[in-house]
Order: sequence, then structure tokens, then C-alpha cells
Amino acid sequence: MRYASVLLIVFTVMLASCGKDGVPAAANDTPTNLVVTAVVNPDSSGNVTFTSTATNAVTYSYNFGNGIFQANVTGPITYKYPASGTYTVNSTAKSSSGKTTTASIQVTVTVRLSLVWSDEFNVDGPPDPTRWGYDLGAGGWGNNESQNYTSRPENSIVQGGSLKINLIKENYSGSPFTSARLLSKDKYSFQYGRAEIRAKLPAGGGTWPAIWMLGSNISSTPWPACGEIDIMEHLGNDLNKIYATLHYPGRFGGSADGNSRVISNATTEFHKYTLEWSATSIKMLVDDLLIHSVTNTSSLPFNQNFFFILNVAMGGNFGGVINPAVTAATMEIDYIRVYQ
Repeated sequence: MRYASVLLIVFTVMLASCGKDGVPAAANDTPTNLVVTAVVNPDSSGNVTFTSTATNAVTYSYNFGNGIFQANVTGPITYKYPASGTYTVNSTAKSSSGKTTTASIQVTVTVRLSLVWSDEFNVDGPPDPTRWGYDLGAGGWGNNESQNYTSRPENSIVQGGSLKINLIKENYSGSPFTSARLLSKDKYSFQYGRAEIRAKLPAGGGTWPAIWMLGSNISSTPWPACGEIDIMEHLGNDLNKIYATLHYPGRFGGSADGNSRVISNATTEFHKYTLEWSATSIKMLVDDLLIHSVTNTSSLPFNQNFFFILNVAMGGNFGGVINPAVTAATMEIDYIRVYQ
């Protein structure tokens, strides 16, 4: 009798867990009738509210079309896009047994950027110490360069509404040139947005001015794994050609990911150099003309905070042959602004 009772209980449980025609009920709970809606906030904030509904669904996951994901959503969700664009958003409905169904919707978002940080270089004297520090010394800096970087006012000074980084031909601690390399490391860094720098570049064979960025994790993640964004580089031996380049694992040094554009009067007039950076793309421009564009992905190191570097190097592997007639050269920066 006890054995028969056990069999009856097991048989009853098996019947309760089966659906029509003896098929387990869980096999029939694939989500159906998935509908995704999106409401774009008209205030240009970038906020979009998504709502998904489906039969048999218990949670939803979203791919917002820019490399950002959100899982286990049970109701409406609002996501703030950091940049304007048209995005294809995938919503995946999941049942209690883990079965899924996916549907897509396309949204066009306009994001109004706001100024979040700047240096207008309007106060005469040394560069603002709350915004800028210095790299100091010689040694070639990994590129066989000839300058010795100092923090002296002779090499970097704010004067007449602009920052002046001065390369000087002089014997200084065994180096034939002095210059300055300013950086915002540990003072200001950011992730994503638009950076604009208005600058006039130095002339003279061997000069190598640069406006660029490094990943803030460089102390724990050495170059090139930290990532490098060269917004602008220029060579005195190749006047008016503006280089824009990314360095990262697999694409660095001589194999870096970059391009160039020729402009007029780079060394006699101010021009605007721009970085447009989001989770999906990185663009470098001069006077709003594209120099180079790269698709950003989660596998690249460009999804973290970066800091600015401003410097004028002399000679080296990229700067090239130094013209002995060059005794001084200056990069002037009118402003540097970050919008998000």
C-alpha cells in the first residue's frame, strides 16, 4: 500500500506539470506579441523612455544602440543618450523559463550640449594650477625628442588672452631646447562629450606641437592599453598638415589609427580643433571639417575618463630633422572647452 501511494503522488505531479498533449507547460511560454514604444523628451536632454509589453514576459532587456545595455527591466525605463543621433534599440522579452523574443525600434535623439569645463586663458601669469600641472625633464620621452620640459614662465605663460607654450633654443641641463608640457591629470578628466581648442601652431623644421589626451588609468594600465587620443598634431617639416590619431592595443606607434587634413595658415592664424566622442564613435575635426572618424566599441579603451596634454616637442621620431635656424617657436591656445 505505501509503494502504491508513492506512485500515485508522482503520477499526479507529472500530470500537473504537463500542458496540452502531454507537452510540459514551460515549453509553451515563449514571449509573443512583443511591442516596444519610445517617448523622446522634447527638451533636448537626451532622455528617452522605453516601454515594452509582451505575453508571457516577466522581464525585459535593452540594447540602446550605442553599446549600452540594461537587463532585468520590469517596467518603463528612461535612458539618457550622451550624444545626438539615430539609434536602433533592441528590446528582448524573457519568460519565466528563460525563453526570449526580440523586437527593435529606431529613435532619433537631439542632445543639447552644455559647457561643463573650460580654460579661457584670460588671466595673465602662470597657467591656472587648479587646472594644469607639468611633465618635467628630458630623456627623449620615448621618441628621441630634443627638448627639456620645464615649469618656467619662459616656457609657459598666459599673456594677452592666450596660453603660450614657448620652445626655446638654449643649453639647459644638457638639452639643446626647452619647452613645456601641461597636463590636466588629477585635476580634470572626462568621458564622452565635445572638446574644442582654438590654437595657432608654431613653424620651424623639427617643431612638433600636440593637443592630445591619455586614459586616466595610465598609472595602472600602461600605454597603449590606457588609450591615446591625438586631437591635433602638426609638423614644422610638413606645414599645414593636421594629424588626428588614436593609439590603442594593436594600433599604436607606426600602426596607429589616424588620418590627416591639409588646411591653410595653420601657423599664422587660429583654427578650431575638435574632438566629438561618444560610446559609439570618435571624431576629430579642424574648423568643423572631419579629419578622422573611428567606431568606438566596448573592446576599445575609449570608454573611460581621459585627461588633456598640451605640449611642443622638438625633433624626434615624428618631429623629424631640426632646422638649425630655429631659435624659438610658440603654440598659442586661445581657449579649451568641454561640452557634455
